[in-house]
Amino acid sequence: MGKSVRETFRVPAQPDLSALDPRGRPIGPKDKSAAAEGIADLGARLDRLQEALYAEATGGGRPAVLLVLQGMDTSGKGGVIRHVGGLVNPMGLHIASFKKPTPEELQHHFLWRVRRQVPRPGLIGLFDRSHYEDVLVPRVEGVISEDALRHRYEEINAFEAELVTQGVTVMKCMLHISPQEQAERLLARLDDPTKRWKYNPGDLDVRSKWREYQQAYTDALRHCDSDAAPWYVVPSDRKWYRNWAVASLLAETLTELDPQFPQPNIDVDAERARLAASKIG
Repeated sequence: MGKSVRETFRVPAQPDLSALDPRGRPIGPKDKSAAAEGIADLGARLDRLQEALYAEATGGGRPAVLLVLQGMDTSGKGGVIRHVGGLVNPMGLHIASFKKPTPEELQHHFLWRVRRQVPRPGLIGLFDRSHYEDVLVPRVEGVISEDALRHRYEEINAFEAELVTQGVTVMKCMLHISPQEQAERLLARLDDPTKRWKYNPGDLDVRSKWREYQQAYTDALRHCDSDAAPWYVVPSDRKWYRNWAVASLLAETLTELDPQFPQPNIDVDAERARLAASKIG
C-alpha cells in the first residue's frame, strides 16, 4: 500500500527546502486534465464531509478545522482559497487574511489578532498567512533576538496545542514555489491590466531576501511541526497540482475526523404522516 497524501507531503524531521522540488508530483495526477478529474471527485467528497462537520456542530459538536496557508508572494494562497474553498458551501467557511499588523494590533500580543479569527465549531477556517508571519518577517528583517524568536516558537506550539484541545484540527501548508516561477507570475501580473492591482513593488524587496526567507521557513517548519498540528510542504509551481494536493490533504484530514450528521430528536414516521395530512391555508 502506498503512502497517503498526508504522509507524502508531511515535512521531514530535518527539513531542507532546497531538496524538495517545487515542480514535483510525488503522488496523484501527472497532468492538468487528470487533476481536474481528481478535483471533481474531491469536491463531492469534501462537500459531504463539510456538511457533516457543520451539521454536527448544530447538535453540540465541537470539531472545527483550521487550514493555515503560508508561502512566498504569488505561491497561491488566494488561489487555494478560491479553488479549494470553492469546493464546499461558503456558509461553512471562515476566511481570514493577515497582512502587516495595524497600529491597534501592534498594541497587543502577536497572537491576539489570530485568536479572534479561530473558526468556531462546525467551520473550516482558511488562513491566508497567519501567526507565522510573526516569526518569519521579524527574523529576516533582523528585528527580533534569537531568544525572543525561540519564545515565539514555544508560544505558537502552545497556542496550536490549545486549539486542538478545544476541538480544532490544525493543518498547515507551506506552498513551496521556486524563484523562477515567482518571477514569471510577477511578470504576468504586470502584463495583464486586470491583474496589475495585485502587483506590489515591495514584493521585489522581499524577493531579494529569498534565501533568508527560505531559512526562516525551514526553522519555523522544524520548530513548529507536531503530530497534533502538522506542517505539509506542497509543491506549488504547478497551480493545478497545488490545488489538487491541498484539496486532498483537507479531504484526508476530514475523513479521519469523521464528522457525523446528528440524529434528529423527532419521530420521522409521525412527521411524514403530518406532512402528508397538512393543508395549505
